[in-house]
Amino acid sequence: MLRNKENKHLGIEIDPELHYKLRYIAKYEGRSGNRQILYLIRQCVKDFEEKHGTIELEDKKDNE
Repeated sequence: MLRNKENKHLGIEIDPELHYKLRYIAKYEGRSGNRQILYLIRQCVKDFEEKHGTIELEDKKDNE
């Protein structure tokens, strides 16, 4: 899979217990750890927007 150079990189620290549990759930649901995190972020954004309305995107330069 080719990387999209427009995508942002997000580095996070996670404790070993939470990391294990995240990967366990990801494997159970047929996702990689990274795809599970992206799924959870998308669900969070979806839930927020359903409750508070769509988040409008600003000019790209403002978000970098």
